[in-house]
Amino acid sequence: MARFRRPHRPFALRSRAVIALAAALAGLPAGAAFAETLIWSRSADALTLDPHAQNDGVSHAVLRQIYETLVQRDGSGKLIPLLAKEWKLKEGDPTTWVFTLQEGVKYHDGADFTAEDVVFSLDRARSPLSKLRQLHADVVSVTAVDNHTVEVRLRGPNLVYPNNLTGTYILDKGWSEKHNVLEVQDYAAGKDNYAVRHTNGTGPFVLKSREVGVRTVLAASGIHWAQEKPQVTEIVFTPIADAATRVAALLSGEVNFVQDVPVQDVERLSATKGVTVVKGPENRNIFIGYRLDDKPLASSDVKDRNPFADPRVREAVHLAVDRDAIVKVVLRGNGIPTGLAAPPFVNGWTKELDAYDRPDPARARQLLAEAGYPNGFAVTLDTPNNRYLNDEAISQALVGFLGQIGIKATLASRPFAQHSPLIAEAKTDLYLFGWGVPTFDSAYNFNDLVHTRTGSYGAWNPSGYSNADLDKRIQALGTEIDPARRNAAIDDIWRFVKEERLLLPLHNQIIAWATRDGISIPIQPDNSPKVHLITFSR
Repeated sequence: MARFRRPHRPFALRSRAVIALAAALAGLPAGAAFAETLIWSRSADALTLDPHAQNDGVSHAVLRQIYETLVQRDGSGKLIPLLAKEWKLKEGDPTTWVFTLQEGVKYHDGADFTAEDVVFSLDRARSPLSKLRQLHADVVSVTAVDNHTVEVRLRGPNLVYPNNLTGTYILDKGWSEKHNVLEVQDYAAGKDNYAVRHTNGTGPFVLKSREVGVRTVLAASGIHWAQEKPQVTEIVFTPIADAATRVAALLSGEVNFVQDVPVQDVERLSATKGVTVVKGPENRNIFIGYRLDDKPLASSDVKDRNPFADPRVREAVHLAVDRDAIVKVVLRGNGIPTGLAAPPFVNGWTKELDAYDRPDPARARQLLAEAGYPNGFAVTLDTPNNRYLNDEAISQALVGFLGQIGIKATLASRPFAQHSPLIAEAKTDLYLFGWGVPTFDSAYNFNDLVHTRTGSYGAWNPSGYSNADLDKRIQALGTEIDPARRNAAIDDIWRFVKEERLLLPLHNQIIAWATRDGISIPIQPDNSPKVHLITFSR
């Protein structure tokens, strides 16, 4: 079998050791990769392998190689079958969806895939600890009709519910009972369970080993139900946080597939012999969120009230930020400035809603003075430093923009594994975050980012903002069966969110993947590779 040949180039000792270990696990000498082995690197690791404990893109990217969902999307965003071969509304009952399942599917341990597994998995995914529960907020019950038929009853007619299933992975009920993982891992509380580092899916790859933050090794399943087998026989997933080290590993051939290509290296890599770069728009928006209730901010020097509770202050922040400069300078064009916290992929996006104001620092300072802060105030801006394109640099730019109007922001930068719990536990005053929309529908944004945090709603809304009328309008989207009325309601909600400045949208990401020549990989809008579709040319 053909090997990659490349010159040796030095890079960080830790990452060299990581990749040497990864290569050894793959049965290869350090620095070598057989064509069938994909040594895949990105800036961060999956937070957990419990498929319902987190809802972040990196975790999904790893989990989708192991587990499968009832439905999936093709490269154009069209909903297509996976574990469910067809789905339809029940005749005479518009509140119930009927899913007919694939037959002959087995889990990696050889157990049969049945309707009971779907019932168990959907119930688990809508349980209180699940970070996917808002996707199933309208579900009343899930029932197995027979071994290969499942009915999902909703609280009202719901034409879009199948769209919510593209990220809900199906677990084997028997395996879960055996290993006591009936409940979802409580990630925020630092709890553990067997499913965090062990898996049993129906997907094209089987977990062989897992060392958190270092490497995850997968091998092609010998019993996967798909007729066409993947060309990749082994995956070695190796997170490398440092951007320069990650690129050096690709150039030296130590890895052969890199996500999170640094924006400053996209042009250089595109012109490099032996490397292929593919780019495309991501279905993800990057935005700023605030604490919005009346309680004083924990990180501010204003001790008697919350400045962000005043809409004039939020308007001032909006007018301080130069989105075009962020995209041009910080992202080097690898983004699209936006005025809406949803990308164009999403139902509800319009060009009108996407419009945004040009920066006006003078007007921003005037608004702060009118709100009672002529000298500004202090606050901490929480940011991840290894999750989104140049996330920390974006936040550094934001600190500068805020400083121009008198808001003294202190940057608190953390790896995403430490950043995301701040939002999940509502322990942040001002934060940078990104939001992908696997449902391709605005209700996904509203349910998690805008609705009051209660029950199945508001899991990623740490603002403390609560509006009963708005909540009612958001929940009504789940049972509106007239597409025109539903889209009009979505438009009204977005207009309210924009007018109240509940979120500060910055840009939609443009993603770049880089491979060694000879590897062809279709780029996905969710930034999550389908490794089983990768092809090699020799």
